Amino acid sequence: MTDVKSSRTSRILETARRGDSNPHVLRAVRAAREILPGDERFGDELSTAEGRPAQIVARHLTELRVVRHSASREVGLTALQLWQALSEKAGRGAGSDGAALLFTDLVGFSTWVLEVGDEAALDLLRAVESAVEPAIKDNGGRIVKRLGDGHMAVFHDGPAAVGAALDIQDAIGTVDVAGHRPQLRAGVHAGRPRRLGGDYLGADVNIAARLVDAAAGGEVLASEAAIAGLDPTAFELKKRRRFRAKGAPRELEVYAVRRIAVHG
Repeated sequence: MTDVKSSRTSRILETARRGDSNPHVLRAVRAAREILPGDERFGDELSTAEGRPAQIVARHLTELRVVRHSASREVGLTALQLWQALSEKAGRGAGSDGAALLFTDLVGFSTWVLEVGDEAALDLLRAVESAVEPAIKDNGGRIVKRLGDGHMAVFHDGPAAVGAALDIQDAIGTVDVAGHRPQLRAGVHAGRPRRLGGDYLGADVNIAARLVDAAAGGEVLASEAAIAGLDPTAFELKKRRRFRAKGAPRELEVYAVRRIAVHG
């Protein structure tokens, strides 16, 4: 009796295995991934870089491809693809929704490091981090990644990103390391960047990066899209004329932003 059950189980498992590797079934599941919402390539290295639980599972499922292609693997990735899409729609990621991007950069940091050495450089980076991170969080933003002596952060809208940039400038003004008072520049742009894993990609990201490159020390440069919604009585906006940068549209309008001091 035991031999009969064992034989029946073996046949069922073998049938399931053949079905799992059936090329027609595989094509059908992959076609469904292309139609369903979300990133149809979710599971690769780029889309799972952030390391959240769903992304970790997706990476493990993707690694199974090294062993063999299977319908069950594709079904698992399809479910995670839908979960990721629903999470973004619920506000856990920017997805196709609008977002504002902030880039910061320390002016002359590399040259200064050559003069003072690594220990002082580390002290400065820690002091800068203490100024940057609270300002981003207090304005509802999230650090996407640290770029050596700079940061990339994302916000729900332009005014929040601009507010964070100005708060950072205020906080940086109190930093002094080994007699060095650092200058930071910032660039802000709002648009619809493409979120992939924990990172953001696309033209809007490039524009924000070009803005920080063009800013002077202590300056916040923001695109017209980023300053939409700012209170005109609270901010001074100075248009940067003839702004040109590789990767930025020629019609881009850019403004240097400052808070209007309140006396009394």
